[in-house]
Amino acid sequence: MRSFKTREFAKSAMFEGLTDKVLAHALAEIRSGLINAKLGGNLVKKRIAIGNRGKSGGLRTIIVYKTPVENAFCLYMFAKKESENISQRQLAQLKVLAKCLLAINEKQIQNAIKTNALEELIYEETNETNEKI
Repeated sequence: MRSFKTREFAKSAMFEGLTDKVLAHALAEIRSGLINAKLGGNLVKKRIAIGNRGKSGGLRTIIVYKTPVENAFCLYMFAKKESENISQRQLAQLKVLAKCLLAINEKQIQNAIKTNALEELIYEETNETNEKI
C-alpha cells in the first residue's frame, strides 16, 4: 500500500513529533483491521500514541482508506488535549476531500507530490514496526 500525507498533515506531524515510523505502524494496524472509528466516506479515525502519552491521550488522525484501492491518505490530525473530536462541518469537508483523493490517478498523484500538496510516506516496514513503539 502506498501512503501519503497532505501538506497540512505533514506540518502537524512535524510539530507534534509524529515520525514516519510511528505513522507506518499505525497504517499497518489499519490494514489489519485495528480502526478506532469508521467515519463514513472511506474515512477512518486512528488513535496514535506519541511520546510518553498513550493512545488514549495521544493523537487522533483522520485517514482515507479504501480497499481494494491500495492508497491511504493521511488528512487531518489533532491532539486529544485540543479537542475530543472533529465537528460535523470538518467531517463533511474531509469527506469531500477523501472522495477527490480516491479518484485521482497516478499522474495526478505525481503532480501533487511535485507541488508539495502530497508527500509520500517512505518507510520500509520491518519487524520492528510490529514491536511496541
